Amino acid sequence: MEPSSGSRGAAPAAAAVAAVLPAGGSGERLGGATPKQFCAVQGRPLVSYTVRAMERISWISDIIVVVSPENIETMKSIIEKYGHKRVTIVKGGVTRHRSIFNGLKVFAENEFSNQLLQKPEVVIIHDAVRPFVEEDILLKVVMAAKDHGAAGAIRPLVSTVIASAADGCLDHSLERARYRASEMPQAFLFNIIYEAYQQVTYKRDLYAAESIIKGFFLITDSLSQQVCVITSVKEDVAQVSFLLHESLKSQIKVEAVSMPLSKNDGHLQDIFSGQCYSFVYINDKKYAIEETQQLVDMLEKSNIPLLYPVVLISVHLDVSENTSCSIGMEELTRIKKFAREVKKKNILLYGLLIQYEDCLLLQETVNSAAALILALIMDRNPELIGQLLVA
Repeated sequence: MEPSSGSRGAAPAAAAVAAVLPAGGSGERLGGATPKQFCAVQGRPLVSYTVRAMERISWISDIIVVVSPENIETMKSIIEKYGHKRVTIVKGGVTRHRSIFNGLKVFAENEFSNQLLQKPEVVIIHDAVRPFVEEDILLKVVMAAKDHGAAGAIRPLVSTVIASAADGCLDHSLERARYRASEMPQAFLFNIIYEAYQQVTYKRDLYAAESIIKGFFLITDSLSQQVCVITSVKEDVAQVSFLLHESLKSQIKVEAVSMPLSKNDGHLQDIFSGQCYSFVYINDKKYAIEETQQLVDMLEKSNIPLLYPVVLISVHLDVSENTSCSIGMEELTRIKKFAREVKKKNILLYGLLIQYEDCLLLQETVNSAAALILALIMDRNPELIGQLLVA
């Protein structure tokens, strides 16, 4: 369960970067006696995994861990036991935002340290209980923060979000396509976030901080910004695959791999070790469940689904003259059952059937398929897993 070393990213050019890890929670939601940041996972406290994920990144100069006063000695023993470097422990406040402010103060005030640390240009704020953070994501939010003042990772909404009326009944539901869920990590130009926290004294003052940051904040949609298209088809349907690839490429970043899944392709392995969470498998077999299972196994071994849900769309190209859907209930049931099993591995599996016989309508059909694929990637709706859509 070691966090990835994330050695692929390049250091932010001429930017001093530090990380603040709030770790002062009481674990109330977890319901146990031990705060979750100190719970052991395979014999090691969770917070230690997160610290290690940060200290493996050479361009992060300082790691500030903010803990409650009663857990300072516990944190010191963890640092000593696991040999963590570049770590400074800071006493937390009575609220989360006060704790983060305390973490920022070590770069500007002597209140919590006898010697000031070098003030960074950019500061990363990340939860101490989230160890699965990749260097690529951190690099993207840091670079975006340099350009825009603030940045953060987001993901598409999966659950339905509703607004209730004054009587507690349903008023309306939000259009999920317009909204995103904000996630850690976040990064800020130090002067901007420090100024914001200086103005925050009480809960109502959070609006003041928000107004300072709002003009700068850029969100990074790390889940739906690119798709890996894997093609395994015969020559007679290769044109359809090519057109689909081109249609997708005009709307989203595409990584393309053309190969039978039985081969150990280095390019595909590189993609698996990167930051792609959406995959399209184009094939010309009737169901391709066995081949899809191979891809599921490869994704599971890559540990990609551990962090966020992965979208996998199996696209079947049907060149038969019979345009009616020939898949019976037994086959559909099998596909749905397979998708439910795969969902347990945090992989959302969808099916897409492209049927065509009229070459004049081929481009229109391909464009329709591309639109369906993009909608599935953006929406990431678990309720649609196992469904077979037809373009």
